[in-house]
Amino acid sequence: MQINLSELFSSDGKEKTYTCNIEMEQFQTLKEVYEIAEKQPVRLTVRHTGERKLQADGKIRLSLLIPCDRCLSPVKVDFDLDVDFSADLNQSEEKRAEELDEQPYISGNYLDVDQLVRNELLLNLPMKVLCRDDCKGICNRCGANLNYESCACDRSTPDPRMSVIQDIFKQFKEV
Repeated sequence: MQINLSELFSSDGKEKTYTCNIEMEQFQTLKEVYEIAEKQPVRLTVRHTGERKLQADGKIRLSLLIPCDRCLSPVKVDFDLDVDFSADLNQSEEKRAEELDEQPYISGNYLDVDQLVRNELLLNLPMKVLCRDDCKGICNRCGANLNYESCACDRSTPDPRMSVIQDIFKQFKEV
């Protein structure tokens, strides 16, 4: 959804609160696509501080389905994000994008709420997601989810420092 900011420029100090629905159904990063499980409308309060400068703050609340890093089961991750930014609309779009160090969410006199949500999510994605603290993961041989089933695969991993000695034993077995 796009918000037309030009109505705020009629007088200094003018303030307006916007309630905008998040239109995107998925959140996409460079490598992954996550489903949005729940989303609430974004509330933004935007103030014109004078000379086409804006100050905004608001709340973003949504939940993503992110795969567990060990067993790949989907995990619902809740986000409760506070938004606080300022923008000088006298600057060129390139200069504003350079200052923000992210994808621009203000283009001309319009604020793209979905792009703002994407930027905030990118900054707040967790480094590691686990379905539970004691997640056992999946078997690297057969792919069984070890949280729900067991397998008979040999999980012993030889010490890589002993690989030279093991090669010697293999040579004697061939004789």
